[in-house]
Formats: sequence, structure tokens, C-alpha cells
Amino acid sequence: MSESFLIRGATLPTGERADILLDGGRIAEVGTVADAAGATVVDADGLVALPGLVDLHTHLREPGYEQSETVLTGTQAAAAGGFTAVFAMANTFPVADTAGVVEQELSLGEAAGYATVQPIGAVTVGLKGERLAELGAMAASRAHVRVFSDDGFCVFDPLLMRRALEYVKAFDGVIAQHAQEPRLTQGAQMNEGALSGELGLAGWPAVAEESIIARDVLLAEHVGSRLHVCHVSTAGSVEVIRWAKARGIDVTAEVTPHHLLLTEDLIAGYDPRYKVNPPLRRQEDVEALRAALADGTIDIVATDHAPHPVEAKESEWDAAANGMVGLESALSVVQQAMVDSGLMGWADVARVLSATPARIGRLSGHGEPVAAGSAAELTLVDPSATAPFGVDRLAGRSVNSPYLGRTLPGRVVATFHRGVPTLLDGTVRPADEVAAASARLADGGARG
Repeated sequence: MSESFLIRGATLPTGERADILLDGGRIAEVGTVADAAGATVVDADGLVALPGLVDLHTHLREPGYEQSETVLTGTQAAAAGGFTAVFAMANTFPVADTAGVVEQELSLGEAAGYATVQPIGAVTVGLKGERLAELGAMAASRAHVRVFSDDGFCVFDPLLMRRALEYVKAFDGVIAQHAQEPRLTQGAQMNEGALSGELGLAGWPAVAEESIIARDVLLAEHVGSRLHVCHVSTAGSVEVIRWAKARGIDVTAEVTPHHLLLTEDLIAGYDPRYKVNPPLRRQEDVEALRAALADGTIDIVATDHAPHPVEAKESEWDAAANGMVGLESALSVVQQAMVDSGLMGWADVARVLSATPARIGRLSGHGEPVAAGSAAELTLVDPSATAPFGVDRLAGRSVNSPYLGRTLPGRVVATFHRGVPTLLDGTVRPADEVAAASARLADGGARG
């Protein structure tokens, strides 16, 4: 297959129509492009061309939990969802708390070829919250780690959190906090409120999230460091972050697709597909999160893609694992919650799902505009497609999606990573084809 592609008649995030020529791993031309000899032509009439999506919060599970996901299958899921880069969380086995483990993850991503895998380093050794991990060594490693998180666990000790914020300043790092006061959430099973009482499930109060965010933005201000808040889920958290930004504190925040669309009411059926941490909240929280994403208080959408084997989710509610897969469905959910509702346009989608997450994670070569000279990281989406979301849309190893059977808008038609199509005509390309095409491009092979 040729390594150059002429994308005909795509709609750019700005609303303009243009042809896009990809050649040699770069966007060579955008506008009215004459026929390029030897280029494979992709008909993009009716398709929106977005810069390749970037997920700042993905659980790839490898090493250690390959029964749930591997770097290969996770990046295939990323390609299916239009993502060309994912930040891999540190809760693997062994934990990604050393330079050796993050470099292993980086190498696995390079070998897979479907998306850039940027490791996230643990804040504390073993995610135990007792002493700082090798932050400097991970930053100086080949993985160039800039994001550190104990996601799944809160860095609860304020002195340890302060020290982490101080330490990462030296190399422009950021601490991504899982905001959960552990003593307020012991045994918690769902959002605390009237419904949790009716269902007899222990509640997860909003203040358990909001109090940690309030503490941490003050710590970030005190030491002059960058703080990122993972999976914001409550209206109160939005107000704390809005206050912090108005004060000039260097804080960014993310919201997951499921917190933009789903509510605690779904838990009434005790279906473990809807069990997640932080839990699904009230409709009022969903509306506040949507408004905050639209006005920039919340900076990005991140999937918190959390694959689990079937036995971990198909059990009684109390015993089921927290988490949902989200890479393959994220763009459709954002379209439904934000674009089709009129709250955002496609240029905003490019900002919250590509440009800003790449900037927060200091990831070069991603999040660039669809323009001549940019890296050939591109996603083509058909916004007019509407169909029930089924297991055929899931390209990863696990199927714990909360959207199965739900009709969602939009469909990713093609994903280009480093100029190589990893998804074409809605189908993830075989691994050997992706590897071969990437090798030809790296070797400067014929491009017509």
C-alpha cells in the first residue's frame, strides 16, 4: 500500500471543506489538492477531519494484567476510537514507578504501532502513598515521563503531595490527582444520596472529591506547581476549580465521557456495567460538568478506559470491579453530549480531545492543527452515522462498556498515526499490516 494518502473533501474543525494530502508522516498540503501521483484516495465527503485524539487517562493493564488488556489490544481500541496517542496509567504489575517499567511500556507501544503510548509514572512507590517514587529517573528516562499519578488511589498525605508537586517543578511535570478522601468513602458503592439509601448501597459523598481538590489547588498555589485533577464528577468540584483558575492557580481538569452522559439512576437495576470510581452522579452534576467543559473550566475529556475480564464485572454489585472501557465510544458520547446539544462545535472537540491533552502531557507531535506541516495524526469521523453501539465496535480485549445496546451518534471511519492508517473504512487494520506500513515509512520507502 502507498504511504501517501489524498483525503478528498473533508470538513475541517473550522467548518471549511478541504483536501488533505498526507505524505511521509506529515500533512503535506491542505486546500484544493491536485491529484497526487501514487497516493491512495480517501473519499471524505461528509466526514469531519480532526487532529488525532489524545487520551490523558488510559489503563492499558500491561504488564501484569494482560487478561484484561495489553498494550497491543488497548492501542487497537484507541485506533478504533480515533485516538493516536494514549497516556498509560501506572497501576500495572509491577507498578510503573521506575524508569525500567515506563521504558518497557514505551517499547511495547512502539512495537504495536497503533498509537503513541506515553507512560504515566506513579507518584508513590507501589501506589502505596508512603514515599515518593523515582520521579526524576522516570522523567530522565527514554520515556520522558511528565505526568505522574497514583490513579485508583488518592495521594492522601498532604505533606507527600506537597513534596511531589515541588519535585516535578524541576522538569515541568504535573501531578494528576485521583481526588478521593479515603476515610469518607470506605465501602462506598455509588453516589451518596436518596437513591443510595433506597438501594441499600453505601454512599460516595461529593465532598470526598471536592475536599481533596480544594486542598490540592491550595498546595499547588503554595509551591507554584502544576496540578491536574482526574475525572471530575460533581458540580461542587467544578466550582472549586473555577475559583482556583480565577485565582491564577495552575490547575487543569478532565471529565470522562460517562460523567457527561450517564447518571446514578442507571444503578437502580444493579447492573455492574455502571459501577465506576468516581461513581455516576446526579443529573444536576452532569449538567454542571457539560457547562464547565463548554466554558473551559474543565479543560479536557479523558476516557479513564478501564478494561476488566468478564468475571470481574458479571457478578453481584458489591463484588464487581469499578471501571468501564471507553476508548471506542468516547467521541460518539462527546458528540451526543456536547456537539449535538449545541454546547460545542468540532473546533472545541479538537481542543478538548486533542490539542489540550497533548499540551498538558507535554507530548510533542500530537494535538497539532490540521494544517500543512503538522504531523500526520488524523481522525476522520462521520457525524451523521447513527447506530446501536455493539460489541462489534469494541476492538480491545474487554467488553465492559456501559453503552452496549445504546444508540450513539457518529462513527470513526479512519485513523492515521504517523501517516499510516490504523483504522480504515471503520475497520482496524491487522497488526502485521500496520507494522509493515510503519516500517516502510520509517525507512523512507516509496510514496509514489
